[in-house]
Amino acid sequence: MPAREVLRYPHPALKRAATAATPEQVQRVAKDVVDTMNAHTGCVGLAAPQIDEPVRIVAVDVRGHRRADTDNGLLVLVEPLVIDASGGEVAREGCLSIPDLTANVRRATAIVVEARDVEGEQVRVESRGFEARCLLHEIDHLDGLLFLDRVDSLKRDVFRRKNYA
Repeated sequence: MPAREVLRYPHPALKRAATAATPEQVQRVAKDVVDTMNAHTGCVGLAAPQIDEPVRIVAVDVRGHRRADTDNGLLVLVEPLVIDASGGEVAREGCLSIPDLTANVRRATAIVVEARDVEGEQVRVESRGFEARCLLHEIDHLDGLLFLDRVDSLKRDVFRRKNYA
């Protein structure tokens, strides 16, 4: 399927918690999430709620990204759950759903996530740095959280985007 439209803030679906995907939804939604993510140059992650699918599926792919510390390849995770998080760092984030802004956001620097893959197999992902940040950002979408919800100061930590690549 071709890329889907990405919802933009303040669309109400972006602020709702997602629910478990049925087995019938997993393959279709996962493919749509990956296709849509790949259609946007520079995009390293996308969550199902961003394409108006209120289910707990995310995709992250930081292969070749200059900021990537770890690289687990293309990750498509169903019902991801962060089971361990450590460290902390403030860094700039952006989002396809809020394309004109970026912000300084504090995130853990090392995480462990358990999930299912699209075949239903249990997976465990250990990630650090930029990839961990991307995973946490996308998992937040599943709980109706946007990166702006995580900034300390809207006045001091939010910026107009200067480029879109």
